[in-house]
Amino acid sequence: MVFSSAIFIYVFLPLTLLGFYFLSRRAGMVAGSLWLIAASLVFYAHWKPAHLGLLAASTLGNYLIGRWMQLWPAQSRRLLVFGVAGNLALLGYYKYAFFLCGQVLALPLESCGRLSGDLPLAISFFTFTQIAFLVDVAHRNVAALSLQRYSLFVTFFPHLIAGPIVHYHALAPQFEDGGRFRITAENLAVGGAIFTIGLFKKAVLADRFGAVASPIFAIADGTGTVSTPAAWIGAGAYTLQIYFDFSGYSDMAIGLARMFGIAFPENFNSPYKATSLIDFWRRWHMTLSQFLRDYLYIPLGGNRHGGWRRYLNLMITMLLGGLWHGANWTFLVWGGLHGLGLVLNNLWRQLYRPATPPGRVYMVGCWLVTILFVMLCWVCFRASSLDTAVKIYSAMIGLNPDGGTLPPQPPHMYLLMLAGVVVCLWLPNRQSCFAATVTGGKLFQLLRFRSDLIYTAVIALMLIASLVSVFRNASPEFLYFDF
Repeated sequence: MVFSSAIFIYVFLPLTLLGFYFLSRRAGMVAGSLWLIAASLVFYAHWKPAHLGLLAASTLGNYLIGRWMQLWPAQSRRLLVFGVAGNLALLGYYKYAFFLCGQVLALPLESCGRLSGDLPLAISFFTFTQIAFLVDVAHRNVAALSLQRYSLFVTFFPHLIAGPIVHYHALAPQFEDGGRFRITAENLAVGGAIFTIGLFKKAVLADRFGAVASPIFAIADGTGTVSTPAAWIGAGAYTLQIYFDFSGYSDMAIGLARMFGIAFPENFNSPYKATSLIDFWRRWHMTLSQFLRDYLYIPLGGNRHGGWRRYLNLMITMLLGGLWHGANWTFLVWGGLHGLGLVLNNLWRQLYRPATPPGRVYMVGCWLVTILFVMLCWVCFRASSLDTAVKIYSAMIGLNPDGGTLPPQPPHMYLLMLAGVVVCLWLPNRQSCFAATVTGGKLFQLLRFRSDLIYTAVIALMLIASLVSVFRNASPEFLYFDF
């Protein structure tokens, strides 16, 4: 079940909100929390019920390890190693065993066939969330621990499928705060507006950009050739698609949590406005970047052992971050490219130390280099194989001047792509518009959230346009649901 599906919007969400509202008011917060746990399990099982047992076992197993770490602090280090190893083994078996068997070890497919089972939904996200929990317990950042709160922490449906990656010590206190964790008119209004903005990004923008990119990449996947204009349009369309897909999902997750009075960390902060690759990774998938920094880069040594060791740690972190997205050489190459880009970015900052702040021309040049690098890397991320990526890259540099024609597109599609660029680069982002205090020019003041008739009408129109798109797309899917 995805957030932009009709069954979620018209059935699951209203029933979940109503059930939580009445149970928490009449039977107490424990009953309301149990209702949310049950609803979240239904939400997860809707995709494939067979994997529900795996989620339940993972949740119970990690809870017990965390509890034992609190009861026997002298053994916490051993228990931490055991817990992290168990989580990684589970993730490795379901997500990487077939890849290692067939691609890395080059064993016959008949020997690897039994490892090619369906990938459990969201296994990367709930595994990383629980690894962070165990580390936090070991560092004594977790106080009181109960199975009910922990189960709700792991399964809470707004973040279960694709993040943001949250911490128990940040979320559990909110579940205990009866003055906050409840349905109110303000929570519904603010959360509903944020959800609608995210739904609009996903259903109206991202899905249409995907309709441009997918046929071009499909040609490259097959035996056809791609023309130079088609390659650039396909790369640009996917660059916009993944931006609005993940930005929309992040907004929808934050909005859904807010409906219940829960505050999620920000996960997306206008990354295409970045003027360096370092800045890009501080803005894109922020909770994953923080997880990789805190639980991989820093434990590897971070920047504490000199320059070359720092760059090696950075490359390892980005390679594993790329592989986290999927068991495919394309993700590994994508991560390696970003690792190399970050190394070069850090070296440039060491070599280039201007006496005065850089001018506008220099900063525009930095932005162009950054966005071009990110777009070229997205080609590898989107391609189903390295051969497909090579085809697209070859066409982009003009090696297929007589390639296939560009798949036909409605005339308004290119205007919509231009509008997408304007939204990415010029308009204030969602968190700026919903901040308690809004700083900026007249445009920021005009777009800031307020409970007046005009703003309500704009949100209503966005919701109507989104719902029309939802009806037209019978099988919506978020890109990050695959990871």
